Amino acid sequence: MENKDEEQIEVLVGKIIKEEYEVVGLQEINQLINSSSIITDKYFQATNNQQTVHEDNFLYRLIQRLNELGHYYYWSWTFNHIGYEKYQEGVGLLSKVPFDKVESLLISKTSNPTDYHTRKVMIGELTIANRTVIVVSGHFSWWKDQAFYFEWKKLEQRLIIETKDLIVLGDFNNDAKIKEEGYDLIKNSPLQLQDAFKEAKKITGEYTVEKSIDGWVGNLSKLRIDYIFTSKSFLVRNYKIVFNDKNETKISDHYGVEVEVG
Repeated sequence: MENKDEEQIEVLVGKIIKEEYEVVGLQEINQLINSSSIITDKYFQATNNQQTVHEDNFLYRLIQRLNELGHYYYWSWTFNHIGYEKYQEGVGLLSKVPFDKVESLLISKTSNPTDYHTRKVMIGELTIANRTVIVVSGHFSWWKDQAFYFEWKKLEQRLIIETKDLIVLGDFNNDAKIKEEGYDLIKNSPLQLQDAFKEAKKITGEYTVEKSIDGWVGNLSKLRIDYIFTSKSFLVRNYKIVFNDKNETKISDHYGVEVEVG
């Protein structure tokens, strides 16, 4: 959507290579509706009802650049809805190891791709160091009209049957300071998740939005609306805000969240 795609990709690729992340979750991964499709390689893992990936898909371009530098990640992407009348907007996951399986789950009331209320999450199951983990990347709606409530309950219904450890991350569009809304719904969930920020032994930074942005027009507050929630079986060693223009180049209207768990 922006004019600095190449710069964003270079900064993000450099960070992924430097930190050697095991798993990366991304939201608002766009591709033009009318751009050309690609033939994916062995590192792409298709979901159920997979949408065609296009040559300008941000995640595909990110993967291509990683490959050029000799780094290979397995990846998957699912399409949510049409954005700004010209983009197919979605969410994705990258992993150093192959996914045991990937799933695209519709969590919104509507499934109409022309309606921005349509939301899906990307669910990936993978095994790292003999530990099987389910990772979810999502871009949720706001609390108003109980849209977030419906979406979270739909995801909760899907995950409650799992016995494996969970990591649920992404843009939740619900600030931690607003009581009795989305954040509390997650904290009181039968999934028994912990907020990595609250549990980390070392914390660097907190907020992920600090000004008015799309979806939060007129905002003048520091907001924490991007989270990494995990099962309580995880020890959260470090929580760090990245790409906030303090130590690293800002590449989005949201800052990034980096967490080390064990």
